[in-house]
Amino acid sequence: MVLRYALLKRVVNKSKVKKAWWNPEDASVRPYVNLPRLTPQEVTDILQANEFTKDFIGPSSVKSYDSNQLASNNPIEDTRSEARCLQTNGILLGVFDGHGGTACAQVISKRLLNYISACLLPQEILQTVLETVMMGKDPQLLETFNDKAKFIDEINEIYQASFVNFLKDLAKTNSSKEFQMEAAIENAFLRLDDDISMEALSSEGSNVSRTLSVAMSGAVAAVAHIDGPHLHVASAGDCQVVLGVLSENNSWSAKMMTVEHNADNRVEVERIFSEHPASEKSTAIKLDRLLGQLAPLRSMGDFRYKWSLELMQKKVVPFYGESAIPPNYHTPPYLTAKPDVQYHRLTPKDKFLIIASDGLWDLMSPLEAVRLVGEHMSGKVTLSPLKLPRKNMKLSDINEMLLQRKEGLKKKPLDGNAATHLMRNALGGTEYGIDHAKISKLLTLPSEVVRLFRDDITITVVYMDSEFLRHCPP
Repeated sequence: MVLRYALLKRVVNKSKVKKAWWNPEDASVRPYVNLPRLTPQEVTDILQANEFTKDFIGPSSVKSYDSNQLASNNPIEDTRSEARCLQTNGILLGVFDGHGGTACAQVISKRLLNYISACLLPQEILQTVLETVMMGKDPQLLETFNDKAKFIDEINEIYQASFVNFLKDLAKTNSSKEFQMEAAIENAFLRLDDDISMEALSSEGSNVSRTLSVAMSGAVAAVAHIDGPHLHVASAGDCQVVLGVLSENNSWSAKMMTVEHNADNRVEVERIFSEHPASEKSTAIKLDRLLGQLAPLRSMGDFRYKWSLELMQKKVVPFYGESAIPPNYHTPPYLTAKPDVQYHRLTPKDKFLIIASDGLWDLMSPLEAVRLVGEHMSGKVTLSPLKLPRKNMKLSDINEMLLQRKEGLKKKPLDGNAATHLMRNALGGTEYGIDHAKISKLLTLPSEVVRLFRDDITITVVYMDSEFLRHCPP
Protein backbone atom coordinates (compact mmCIF):
# COMPACT_ATOMS: atom_id res chain seq x y z
CA MET A 1 0.00 0.00 0.00
CA VAL A 2 1.39 3.37 -1.00
CA LEU A 3 0.07 6.60 0.52
CA ARG A 4 -1.13 9.23 -1.92
CA TYR A 5 0.56 12.20 -0.29
CA ALA A 6 1.95 13.56 -3.57
CA LEU A 7 -1.65 14.26 -4.62
CA LEU A 8 -3.07 15.47 -1.32
CA LYS A 9 -4.32 18.96 -1.94
CA ARG A 10 -3.38 20.07 -5.44
CA VAL A 11 -1.76 18.24 -8.30
CA VAL A 12 -1.82 21.17 -10.69
CA ASN A 13 -1.76 24.93 -10.38
CA LYS A 14 -5.27 26.17 -9.56
CA SER A 15 -5.26 29.17 -11.87
CA LYS A 16 -4.03 27.05 -14.78
CA VAL A 17 -6.84 24.56 -14.22
CA LYS A 18 -9.50 27.24 -14.37
CA LYS A 19 -7.99 28.78 -17.48
CA ALA A 20 -7.56 25.43 -19.23
CA TRP A 21 -11.10 24.30 -18.40
CA TRP A 22 -12.62 26.99 -20.58
CA ASN A 23 -10.19 26.48 -23.46
CA PRO A 24 -11.61 23.68 -25.66
CA GLU A 25 -8.46 23.73 -27.78
CA ASP A 26 -6.41 22.46 -24.83
CA ALA A 27 -5.66 18.79 -25.51
CA SER A 28 -6.02 17.79 -21.84
CA VAL A 29 -9.50 19.35 -21.67
CA ARG A 30 -10.90 18.37 -25.06
CA PRO A 31 -12.23 14.92 -24.01
CA TYR A 32 -14.47 16.53 -21.36
CA VAL A 33 -15.95 19.45 -23.34
CA ASN A 34 -18.92 17.50 -24.72
CA LEU A 35 -20.11 15.93 -21.49
CA PRO A 36 -23.87 15.23 -21.21
CA ARG A 37 -25.81 18.30 -20.07
CA LEU A 38 -27.74 17.96 -16.81
CA THR A 39 -31.19 19.52 -16.58
CA PRO A 40 -31.66 22.36 -14.05
CA GLN A 41 -33.63 19.98 -11.83
CA GLU A 42 -30.88 17.35 -11.98
CA VAL A 43 -28.33 19.97 -10.93
CA THR A 44 -30.56 21.04 -8.05
CA ASP A 45 -31.08 17.44 -6.94
CA ILE A 46 -27.31 16.89 -6.77
CA LEU A 47 -26.61 20.17 -4.97
CA GLN A 48 -29.39 19.68 -2.41
CA ALA A 49 -28.76 15.97 -1.70
CA ASN A 50 -26.73 16.53 1.49
CA GLU A 51 -28.13 19.78 2.80
CA PHE A 52 -29.33 20.08 6.39
CA THR A 53 -30.95 22.85 8.43
CA LYS A 54 -31.26 23.08 12.20
CA ASP A 55 -33.41 25.67 13.98
CA PHE A 56 -32.87 26.41 17.67
CA ILE A 57 -35.85 27.07 19.90
CA GLY A 58 -35.58 29.27 22.95
CA PRO A 59 -33.34 32.21 23.82
CA SER A 60 -29.92 31.82 22.23
CA SER A 61 -27.43 33.82 20.22
CA VAL A 62 -27.60 31.10 17.55
CA LYS A 63 -30.88 31.15 15.67
CA SER A 64 -30.18 28.34 13.18
CA TYR A 65 -27.60 26.87 10.85
CA ASP A 66 -27.50 25.48 7.31
CA SER A 67 -24.95 22.90 6.17
CA ASN A 68 -24.13 21.04 2.98
CA GLN A 69 -21.44 18.90 1.36
CA LEU A 70 -20.47 18.06 -2.22
CA ALA A 71 -17.96 15.30 -2.90
CA SER A 72 -15.09 15.39 -5.35
CA ASN A 73 -13.12 12.49 -3.88
CA ASN A 74 -14.81 9.10 -3.64
CA PRO A 75 -15.42 8.68 -0.78
CA ILE A 76 -15.54 12.31 0.30
CA GLU A 77 -12.64 13.28 2.56
CA ASP A 78 -14.39 16.27 4.17
CA THR A 79 -16.48 15.81 7.31
CA ARG A 80 -18.50 18.09 9.56
CA SER A 81 -20.09 17.94 13.01
CA GLU A 82 -22.36 20.13 15.11
CA ALA A 83 -23.57 19.75 18.69
CA ARG A 84 -24.99 21.48 21.73
CA CYS A 85 -23.03 21.26 25.00
CA LEU A 86 -25.37 19.73 27.58
CA GLN A 87 -23.30 20.18 30.74
CA THR A 88 -22.29 23.76 29.90
CA ASN A 89 -23.69 26.47 27.67
CA GLY A 90 -22.63 26.74 24.09
CA ILE A 91 -22.92 25.31 20.60
CA LEU A 92 -20.00 23.69 18.76
CA LEU A 93 -19.71 23.51 14.97
CA GLY A 94 -16.76 22.06 13.04
CA VAL A 95 -15.56 21.44 9.50
CA PHE A 96 -12.73 18.97 8.83
CA ASP A 97 -10.86 18.53 5.55
CA GLY A 98 -9.13 15.17 5.29
CA HIS A 99 -6.21 14.11 3.12
CA GLY A 100 -4.42 10.85 2.47
CA GLY A 101 -7.75 9.07 2.95
CA THR A 102 -10.95 9.59 4.93
CA ALA A 103 -9.98 7.90 8.20
CA CYS A 104 -8.52 10.78 10.22
CA ALA A 105 -11.19 13.33 9.30
CA GLN A 106 -13.97 10.88 10.16
CA VAL A 107 -12.48 10.05 13.54
CA ILE A 108 -11.77 13.67 14.45
CA SER A 109 -15.26 14.84 13.51
CA LYS A 110 -16.73 12.21 15.86
CA ARG A 111 -14.34 12.80 18.78
CA LEU A 112 -13.03 16.37 18.87
CA LEU A 113 -16.24 18.05 20.01
CA ASN A 114 -16.40 15.64 22.97
CA TYR A 115 -12.83 16.51 23.94
CA ILE A 116 -13.62 20.24 23.71
CA SER A 117 -16.82 19.89 25.74
CA ALA A 118 -14.91 17.97 28.43
CA CYS A 119 -12.29 20.74 28.63
CA LEU A 120 -15.04 23.29 29.33
CA LEU A 121 -16.48 21.48 32.36
CA PRO A 122 -16.24 23.13 35.80
CA GLN A 123 -14.39 20.96 38.30
CA GLU A 124 -17.49 19.80 40.21
CA ILE A 125 -19.30 18.76 37.00
CA LEU A 126 -16.14 17.09 35.69
CA GLN A 127 -16.00 14.88 38.77
CA THR A 128 -19.64 13.86 38.31
CA VAL A 129 -19.08 13.12 34.62
CA LEU A 130 -16.02 11.03 35.43
CA GLU A 131 -17.95 8.99 37.98
CA THR A 132 -20.71 8.41 35.42
CA VAL A 133 -18.22 7.23 32.80
CA MET A 134 -16.46 4.95 35.29
CA MET A 135 -19.80 3.21 35.89
CA GLY A 136 -20.03 2.52 32.16
CA LYS A 137 -22.81 5.04 31.57
CA ASP A 138 -23.07 7.74 28.91
CA PRO A 139 -22.11 11.10 30.47
CA GLN A 140 -24.26 12.93 27.89
CA LEU A 141 -21.86 15.76 27.20
CA LEU A 142 -23.29 16.59 23.79
CA GLU A 143 -26.52 16.62 21.82
CA THR A 144 -25.33 16.02 18.26
CA PHE A 145 -27.20 16.97 15.10
CA ASN A 146 -27.29 15.18 11.73
CA ASP A 147 -24.79 12.60 13.01
CA LYS A 148 -25.17 9.31 11.14
CA ALA A 149 -21.70 7.74 11.44
CA LYS A 150 -20.84 5.07 14.01
CA PHE A 151 -17.60 3.35 15.04
CA ILE A 152 -17.37 -0.45 15.17
CA ASP A 153 -17.41 -1.84 18.71
CA GLU A 154 -13.71 -2.77 18.87
CA ILE A 155 -12.56 0.69 17.85
CA ASN A 156 -15.17 2.40 20.00
CA GLU A 157 -13.79 0.61 23.08
CA ILE A 158 -10.30 1.93 22.31
CA TYR A 159 -11.60 5.46 21.88
CA GLN A 160 -13.70 5.26 25.02
CA ALA A 161 -10.68 4.12 27.08
CA SER A 162 -8.66 7.07 25.77
CA PHE A 163 -11.46 9.48 26.67
CA VAL A 164 -11.76 8.11 30.21
CA ASN A 165 -8.02 8.62 30.71
CA PHE A 166 -8.40 12.14 29.38
CA LEU A 167 -11.17 12.88 31.88
CA LYS A 168 -9.00 11.54 34.71
CA ASP A 169 -6.11 13.77 33.68
CA LEU A 170 -8.42 16.78 33.45
CA ALA A 171 -9.73 16.08 36.94
CA LYS A 172 -6.16 16.06 38.27
CA THR A 173 -4.94 19.21 36.55
CA ASN A 174 -8.00 21.47 36.37
CA SER A 175 -8.37 21.83 40.11
CA SER A 176 -5.14 23.83 40.38
CA LYS A 177 -5.56 25.97 37.26
CA GLU A 178 -7.55 29.09 36.49
CA PHE A 179 -9.87 28.41 33.54
CA GLN A 180 -8.87 29.93 30.22
CA MET A 181 -11.06 29.24 27.20
CA GLU A 182 -8.29 29.47 24.60
CA ALA A 183 -6.05 27.09 26.56
CA ALA A 184 -8.92 24.64 27.08
CA ILE A 185 -9.69 24.39 23.35
CA GLU A 186 -6.00 24.08 22.49
CA ASN A 187 -5.68 21.29 25.05
CA ALA A 188 -8.57 19.39 23.40
CA PHE A 189 -6.94 19.52 19.95
CA LEU A 190 -3.51 18.46 21.19
CA ARG A 191 -4.76 15.72 23.52
CA LEU A 192 -6.92 14.10 20.84
CA ASP A 193 -3.95 14.21 18.46
CA ASP A 194 -1.75 12.58 21.11
CA ASP A 195 -4.39 9.91 21.72
CA ILE A 196 -4.55 9.09 17.99
CA SER A 197 -0.79 8.59 18.10
CA MET A 198 -0.89 6.48 21.26
CA GLU A 199 -3.73 4.31 19.93
CA ALA A 200 -1.83 3.55 16.74
CA LEU A 201 1.37 2.69 18.59
CA SER A 202 -0.23 0.50 21.25
CA SER A 203 -2.93 -1.37 19.30
CA GLU A 204 -2.69 -5.08 18.63
CA GLY A 205 -4.14 -7.58 16.15
CA SER A 206 -6.63 -6.34 13.57
CA ASN A 207 -6.83 -2.95 15.28
CA VAL A 208 -3.25 -2.09 14.27
CA SER A 209 -4.11 -1.40 10.64
CA ARG A 210 -7.27 0.50 11.63
CA THR A 211 -5.64 2.84 14.11
CA LEU A 212 -2.55 3.23 11.95
CA SER A 213 -4.65 4.34 8.98
CA VAL A 214 -6.08 7.11 11.15
CA ALA A 215 -2.64 8.21 12.30
CA MET A 216 -1.10 8.12 8.83
CA SER A 217 -3.89 10.06 7.14
CA GLY A 218 -4.59 13.60 8.31
CA ALA A 219 -7.12 16.38 8.56
CA VAL A 220 -7.21 20.14 8.98
CA ALA A 221 -9.91 21.51 11.25
CA ALA A 222 -11.90 24.63 12.07
CA VAL A 223 -14.24 24.65 15.07
CA ALA A 224 -16.45 27.44 16.42
CA HIS A 225 -17.82 27.58 19.97
CA ILE A 226 -20.66 30.06 20.50
CA ASP A 227 -21.95 30.83 23.98
CA GLY A 228 -24.16 33.90 24.20
CA PRO A 229 -22.15 36.83 22.82
CA HIS A 230 -18.87 34.91 23.10
CA LEU A 231 -17.41 33.42 19.92
CA HIS A 232 -14.22 31.36 19.93
CA VAL A 233 -12.83 29.90 16.71
CA ALA A 234 -10.01 27.34 16.65
CA SER A 235 -8.26 26.34 13.43
CA ALA A 236 -5.35 24.16 12.39
CA GLY A 237 -4.72 24.10 8.65
CA ASP A 238 -6.52 25.80 5.78
CA CYS A 239 -10.24 25.61 6.54
CA GLN A 240 -11.50 29.16 6.97
CA VAL A 241 -14.10 30.84 9.15
CA VAL A 242 -15.51 34.27 8.33
CA LEU A 243 -18.02 36.46 10.16
CA GLY A 244 -20.60 38.36 8.12
CA VAL A 245 -20.99 41.89 9.53
CA LEU A 246 -23.69 44.34 8.44
CA SER A 247 -22.79 48.02 8.84
CA GLU A 248 -25.20 50.85 9.66
CA ASN A 249 -25.36 51.79 5.96
CA ASN A 250 -26.38 48.19 5.10
CA SER A 251 -23.08 47.22 3.48
CA TRP A 252 -21.46 43.85 4.19
CA SER A 253 -17.96 43.23 5.46
CA ALA A 254 -16.08 40.00 6.17
CA LYS A 255 -14.24 39.59 9.45
CA MET A 256 -11.72 36.75 9.20
CA MET A 257 -11.69 34.52 12.27
CA THR A 258 -8.90 32.25 11.00
CA VAL A 259 -5.54 32.41 9.26
CA GLU A 260 -4.45 29.76 6.79
CA HIS A 261 -1.53 27.62 7.89
CA ASN A 262 0.18 27.11 4.55
CA ALA A 263 3.16 28.41 2.58
CA ASP A 264 1.34 31.66 1.76
CA ASN A 265 1.50 32.51 5.47
CA ARG A 266 5.00 33.91 5.97
CA VAL A 267 4.73 33.88 9.77
CA GLU A 268 3.90 30.18 9.67
CA VAL A 269 6.80 29.45 7.33
CA GLU A 270 9.22 31.30 9.60
CA ARG A 271 7.87 29.38 12.60
CA ILE A 272 8.75 26.09 10.95
CA PHE A 273 12.19 27.34 9.91
CA SER A 274 12.87 28.40 13.51
CA GLU A 275 12.12 24.89 14.78
CA HIS A 276 14.72 23.18 12.57
CA PRO A 277 18.42 23.64 11.75
CA ALA A 278 19.37 26.25 9.18
CA SER A 279 20.69 23.43 6.99
CA GLU A 280 17.07 22.31 6.44
CA LYS A 281 15.79 25.65 5.22
CA SER A 282 15.70 24.46 1.60
CA THR A 283 14.03 21.13 2.43
CA ALA A 284 11.69 21.69 5.41
CA ILE A 285 9.40 23.59 3.03
CA LYS A 286 9.89 22.79 -0.63
CA LEU A 287 7.61 23.61 -3.57
CA ASP A 288 5.34 25.40 -1.05
CA ARG A 289 4.76 22.13 0.84
CA LEU A 290 6.03 20.62 4.05
CA LEU A 291 8.99 18.43 3.05
CA GLY A 292 7.79 18.91 -0.52
CA GLN A 293 4.63 16.87 0.17
CA LEU A 294 1.99 18.34 2.49
CA ALA A 295 0.22 21.63 1.68
CA PRO A 296 -1.20 22.51 5.14
CA LEU A 297 1.50 23.35 7.69
CA ARG A 298 -0.63 22.33 10.67
CA SER A 299 -2.97 19.36 10.89
CA MET A 300 -4.23 16.56 13.08
CA GLY A 301 -2.99 13.05 12.39
CA ASP A 302 -0.28 12.93 9.69
CA PHE A 303 2.13 11.24 12.09
CA ARG A 304 4.49 10.44 9.23
CA TYR A 305 5.58 14.06 9.77
CA LYS A 306 5.60 13.84 13.58
CA TRP A 307 7.00 10.48 14.72
CA SER A 308 10.71 9.84 15.16
CA LEU A 309 12.60 8.11 12.37
CA GLU A 310 13.00 5.09 14.65
CA LEU A 311 9.22 4.80 15.13
CA MET A 312 8.64 5.24 11.41
CA GLN A 313 11.01 2.36 10.65
CA LYS A 314 9.46 0.14 13.31
CA LYS A 315 5.72 0.85 12.96
CA VAL A 316 5.09 2.36 9.55
CA VAL A 317 7.53 0.83 7.06
CA PRO A 318 6.26 -2.76 7.61
CA PHE A 319 2.77 -1.63 6.53
CA TYR A 320 3.42 1.14 4.01
CA GLY A 321 6.97 0.59 2.79
CA GLU A 322 10.03 2.85 2.79
CA SER A 323 8.26 5.41 0.58
CA ALA A 324 6.11 6.37 3.60
CA ILE A 325 9.12 8.15 5.13
CA PRO A 326 9.30 11.66 3.63
CA PRO A 327 12.53 12.79 1.97
CA ASN A 328 14.95 14.83 4.09
CA TYR A 329 13.36 13.54 7.30
CA HIS A 330 16.05 14.61 9.77
CA THR A 331 14.58 16.46 12.80
CA PRO A 332 10.93 15.54 13.38
CA PRO A 333 8.37 16.62 14.35
CA TYR A 334 7.77 18.92 11.39
CA LEU A 335 4.06 19.26 11.98
CA THR A 336 1.80 20.33 14.86
CA ALA A 337 -1.92 20.03 15.62
CA LYS A 338 -1.82 23.15 17.80
CA PRO A 339 -4.69 25.42 16.74
CA ASP A 340 -4.85 29.16 16.54
CA VAL A 341 -7.74 30.27 18.78
CA GLN A 342 -9.42 33.63 18.13
CA TYR A 343 -12.02 35.38 20.30
CA HIS A 344 -14.71 37.83 19.22
CA ARG A 345 -17.56 39.33 21.23
CA LEU A 346 -20.66 39.21 19.06
CA THR A 347 -22.78 42.31 18.52
CA PRO A 348 -26.14 42.80 16.73
CA LYS A 349 -24.13 43.75 13.61
CA ASP A 350 -22.68 40.21 13.43
CA LYS A 351 -25.29 38.36 11.39
CA PHE A 352 -23.79 35.00 10.47
CA LEU A 353 -20.69 32.82 10.50
CA ILE A 354 -19.43 30.80 7.52
CA ILE A 355 -17.26 27.74 8.25
CA ALA A 356 -15.97 25.97 5.15
CA SER A 357 -13.26 23.73 3.75
CA ASP A 358 -10.91 25.11 1.13
CA GLY A 359 -13.07 23.57 -1.61
CA LEU A 360 -15.23 26.68 -1.24
CA TRP A 361 -12.43 29.19 -0.72
CA ASP A 362 -10.62 27.95 -3.85
CA LEU A 363 -13.61 29.25 -5.83
CA MET A 364 -14.61 32.46 -4.06
CA SER A 365 -13.28 35.04 -1.62
CA PRO A 366 -14.59 35.43 1.95
CA LEU A 367 -16.14 38.80 1.04
CA GLU A 368 -17.93 37.25 -1.94
CA ALA A 369 -19.28 34.52 0.32
CA VAL A 370 -20.49 37.05 2.90
CA ARG A 371 -22.24 39.14 0.26
CA LEU A 372 -23.94 36.07 -1.19
CA VAL A 373 -25.23 34.93 2.21
CA GLY A 374 -26.31 38.51 2.98
CA GLU A 375 -28.29 38.66 -0.27
CA HIS A 376 -29.67 35.20 0.48
CA MET A 377 -30.95 36.45 3.84
CA SER A 378 -32.85 39.23 2.06
CA GLY A 379 -34.23 36.97 -0.63
CA LYS A 380 -35.03 34.02 1.62
CA VAL A 381 -37.88 35.87 3.35
CA THR A 382 -39.85 35.64 0.10
CA LEU A 383 -39.79 31.83 0.24
CA SER A 384 -42.03 31.72 3.33
CA PRO A 385 -45.39 33.33 4.23
CA LEU A 386 -45.30 36.78 5.77
CA LYS A 387 -45.38 36.66 9.57
CA LEU A 388 -45.45 39.67 11.86
CA PRO A 389 -42.57 39.42 14.36
CA ARG A 390 -44.57 41.02 17.16
CA LYS A 391 -48.12 42.04 18.07
CA ASN A 392 -49.55 45.55 17.90
CA MET A 393 -47.19 46.68 15.13
CA LYS A 394 -47.75 50.12 13.65
CA LEU A 395 -48.96 50.34 10.07
CA SER A 396 -45.78 52.21 9.18
CA ASP A 397 -43.66 49.30 10.47
CA ILE A 398 -45.76 46.77 8.54
CA ASN A 399 -45.42 48.89 5.41
CA GLU A 400 -41.64 48.93 5.87
CA MET A 401 -41.66 45.12 6.11
CA LEU A 402 -43.70 44.85 2.91
CA LEU A 403 -41.28 47.17 1.09
CA GLN A 404 -38.34 45.06 2.26
CA ARG A 405 -40.14 41.91 1.12
CA LYS A 406 -40.81 43.46 -2.29
CA GLU A 407 -37.11 44.31 -2.59
CA GLY A 408 -36.23 40.77 -1.55
CA LEU A 409 -38.29 39.34 -4.41
CA LYS A 410 -35.61 40.66 -6.76
CA LYS A 411 -33.10 38.41 -4.97
CA LYS A 412 -35.30 35.34 -4.53
CA PRO A 413 -32.84 32.42 -4.33
CA LEU A 414 -33.20 28.99 -5.90
CA ASP A 415 -32.18 27.37 -2.60
CA GLY A 416 -33.60 27.87 0.86
CA ASN A 417 -30.36 26.53 2.37
CA ALA A 418 -27.58 29.16 2.44
CA ALA A 419 -24.80 26.54 2.22
CA THR A 420 -26.37 25.22 -0.99
CA HIS A 421 -26.71 28.79 -2.27
CA LEU A 422 -22.97 29.31 -1.73
CA MET A 423 -22.17 25.99 -3.39
CA ARG A 424 -24.26 26.81 -6.45
CA ASN A 425 -22.61 30.20 -6.86
CA ALA A 426 -19.12 28.78 -6.25
CA LEU A 427 -19.56 26.26 -9.06
CA GLY A 428 -21.56 28.32 -11.53
CA GLY A 429 -21.43 31.95 -10.52
CA THR A 430 -20.42 34.58 -13.08
CA GLU A 431 -20.71 38.35 -13.09
CA TYR A 432 -23.94 37.89 -15.05
CA GLY A 433 -25.49 35.31 -12.73
CA ILE A 434 -25.49 31.51 -12.55
CA ASP A 435 -24.09 29.69 -15.61
CA HIS A 436 -25.99 26.40 -15.75
CA ALA A 437 -23.66 24.90 -18.36
CA LYS A 438 -20.65 25.54 -16.13
CA ILE A 439 -22.25 23.79 -13.13
CA SER A 440 -23.37 20.89 -15.29
CA LYS A 441 -19.84 20.32 -16.59
CA LEU A 442 -18.32 20.48 -13.12
CA LEU A 443 -20.88 17.98 -11.81
CA THR A 444 -20.47 15.48 -14.67
CA LEU A 445 -16.68 15.25 -14.82
CA PRO A 446 -15.46 11.63 -14.64
CA SER A 447 -14.14 10.49 -11.26
CA GLU A 448 -10.59 10.13 -12.60
CA VAL A 449 -10.30 13.86 -13.39
CA VAL A 450 -12.84 15.71 -11.23
CA ARG A 451 -10.28 16.22 -8.45
CA LEU A 452 -8.19 18.33 -10.82
CA PHE A 453 -11.00 20.86 -11.23
CA ARG A 454 -12.75 21.03 -7.87
CA ASP A 455 -12.19 19.81 -4.32
CA ASP A 456 -14.62 18.38 -1.80
CA ILE A 457 -16.79 21.24 -0.52
CA THR A 458 -18.21 21.41 3.02
CA ILE A 459 -20.03 24.52 4.25
CA THR A 460 -21.83 25.47 7.47
CA VAL A 461 -23.59 28.84 7.75
CA VAL A 462 -24.56 29.83 11.30
CA TYR A 463 -27.17 32.56 11.81
CA MET A 464 -27.04 34.83 14.86
CA ASP A 465 -30.09 36.21 16.69
CA SER A 466 -29.59 39.98 16.60
CA GLU A 467 -32.34 40.65 19.14
CA PHE A 468 -30.76 38.27 21.66
CA LEU A 469 -27.35 39.89 21.16
CA ARG A 470 -28.85 43.35 21.48
CA HIS A 471 -29.99 42.54 25.02
CA CYS A 472 -26.79 40.82 26.20
CA PRO A 473 -25.17 42.69 29.08
CA PRO A 474 -21.90 44.48 28.17
